[in-house]
Amino acid sequence: MGHDKLRKFAENETFSCLVQPSSQDLLADGYFSLKDHEIKGQWNAQMFRQPQPIVLELGCGKGEYTIDLAERIPERNYIGVDIKGARLWKGAKYAHEHQLPNVAFLRTRIEFIKSFFAPGEVSEVWLTFSDPQMKSENSRLTSPLFLDRYRSFMKPGGVVHLKTDSVFLHQYSKAMCEANGLKILACTEDLYGSERLDVPSLYEVQTFYEKMFLQQGYKITYLSFVIDHEGDYVYPEFDDEYWRSVEGPRRSFSHQPHKKA
Repeated sequence: MGHDKLRKFAENETFSCLVQPSSQDLLADGYFSLKDHEIKGQWNAQMFRQPQPIVLELGCGKGEYTIDLAERIPERNYIGVDIKGARLWKGAKYAHEHQLPNVAFLRTRIEFIKSFFAPGEVSEVWLTFSDPQMKSENSRLTSPLFLDRYRSFMKPGGVVHLKTDSVFLHQYSKAMCEANGLKILACTEDLYGSERLDVPSLYEVQTFYEKMFLQQGYKITYLSFVIDHEGDYVYPEFDDEYWRSVEGPRRSFSHQPHKKA
């Protein structure tokens, strides 16, 4: 491991805005019986200056989107979640140095997310440029498996936002909503096209990769929907092979850009 990563990991330990649980503790009773972390149900009381609606960004990377939203919308509390400590370091350091009262970060795997949030504790979830997981449906962050996890801790009427350059993931998520009767609040296959949504922060707040893809001429899609649903979520009828062909070659999980055909 490089000295720079070691330095960041050491500095992460000093940031009060960053929660870094032990995976070994969470998995003590096995993967299917995850233990709850002590922060569960206590985020507003322990991590933020005042109780406000909580918004998660899952797969937040360096945290620039979480930070930007928190600075623009101070009446909400924001938590960025990622497994990469060296990435989270940048956002956590900024929040620490600027003493942001409504920002926190959590270093964990997204599949462990139920261990950290109590029923009704979260109002919104942002999925920003998530890996589309074309070959593994259960790994997609809008699959029934993950929607059920989000529902376990979201308030009634809680909203999921998906911002992505992946046509595959956008269409899959839309099919999920339709198969389960989820209320779609907004949907566009070209967020920066001629007909823009009346939500300024969607355009003013951009991730590093969003800016990069826009510069390269890729279209950005957006979908928001209400997660409320009775019973089990069902899997949609979705032609993976067709939408893989429409999308073409993808970047790797490390978010290296793919080339146009």
